[in-house]
Amino acid sequence: MLWLALSFPLLPLEALSSRSSPSAVVGRGRVLACDRTAAAGGVAPGQKLSTALGLQPGLAVFERDPGREARALETLACWAGRYTPTVSLAPPAMLRLEIGGCRRLFGGAAAIVEAVRADCAGQGWSVDCAAAPTPLAAAWLARAGRATLAETSDELAAALADLPCAATGWPAEVLARIESFGLRRLGELRARPAAGLRRRLGDGPVDDLLRAWGDLPDPQRAFVFPERFAERIELPSRVEHAEALVFVGQRLLAALAGWLAARQLLLRAATLRLSHDDAPDSELALRFTEPSADETRFVRLLREHLARLQLAAPVEALTLVADDSVARPGDSRPLFAGAAAGEGAAACLERLRARLGETAVQTLAAAADHRPEGASRLRDEAAVDALPAAAQAGRRPLWLLPAPQALAERSGQPQWHGPLQLLTRGERIESGWWDSGEAAGDVRRDYFIGRNPQGQWAWVFRDAQGWFLHGVFG
Repeated sequence: MLWLALSFPLLPLEALSSRSSPSAVVGRGRVLACDRTAAAGGVAPGQKLSTALGLQPGLAVFERDPGREARALETLACWAGRYTPTVSLAPPAMLRLEIGGCRRLFGGAAAIVEAVRADCAGQGWSVDCAAAPTPLAAAWLARAGRATLAETSDELAAALADLPCAATGWPAEVLARIESFGLRRLGELRARPAAGLRRRLGDGPVDDLLRAWGDLPDPQRAFVFPERFAERIELPSRVEHAEALVFVGQRLLAALAGWLAARQLLLRAATLRLSHDDAPDSELALRFTEPSADETRFVRLLREHLARLQLAAPVEALTLVADDSVARPGDSRPLFAGAAAGEGAAACLERLRARLGETAVQTLAAAADHRPEGASRLRDEAAVDALPAAAQAGRRPLWLLPAPQALAERSGQPQWHGPLQLLTRGERIESGWWDSGEAAGDVRRDYFIGRNPQGQWAWVFRDAQGWFLHGVFG
């Protein structure tokens, strides 16, 4: 097994989705976390608030919110589902991921660590990563800020031996007693007889050493990915412009993509609910032309929607709900490269609908009618595969004229920019006697595919009145 520990040292601050700089989170009158600007001005964790304000008079101060931090950690756990389905929470600010079975999928443990770092940076999270064969060792290494990748027992022992005892997070009285022994490193502590350590420190620290080195089992409680995705992020201040919601929305969509990966699902539709402080909630529908789990595609569509959205009132919270999801089918990699992720016809349709409106872009769906005028219908739910069956087979063009155009006839041959060479035998369509009063009405026609001297392909028919052009092939 290989465990990847993710420590989020600034989670109390970064769980605030929107904040000014310099800023800090305080609890019981002392600084718990601060951003880089505040740290550059001399603010540091553990300082009294009065001291911090003296160093940075413009410091934005927020009270610690444990509930918000817990929700942020669960959202991060959903996001981590894109790497492994085995995720464990280690409150207040750590995740543990079992990545041993996923290494080949991502190209090795180092590739997973780099991808995790990049994802966290894109979402605005500060993270310290470490990987080790035991979950406790990975947690200690990450908490100490050691960017360690120990995949073997020998590498694990070497990394732990050099680790300060303070990295364990043991109670202060235990650490003080260890220091009184003249011990500074875990390797020195482990070299002492276990029986004597138990008498002086108790069972807890000694058992922790055994778990970290892998001598005792250390089962982890797995995070249970919810059956239905519905995540909410409260904003620390009111947002009055829609485009400013992209950052918060990106965090929600990253969690959604991880949840989809862990549950082996694809998304068809989601709803972003905007909570206003002095107005009813409003909703933004995100619909996809084909089921997808691509976060890049999700974020791109959200940006398109927010770029044209006028907020009815300032927003104080966002909630993302997965409305329609389907099981991910098994697939094989194509022999030749296809469209890049998030590109292609389906993604293009989504972006056009987001920019121009839901009804501005429509697709064709088949209708149960042999007459060309009634064989297809417009469909609001855009789907690139919803073409009439005859058109998919190539026997009929997608481009029909609004009304058939009469063609001249010379020596029995229809003319359209020159004589048309008929390439197919006639397709007899005789239907519609039951609605002769409608626009299409009762038809009796023989359809042909023809080609003129310019190489244009046409769909023509002949009836009792003569030859007519009805469609053009692209």
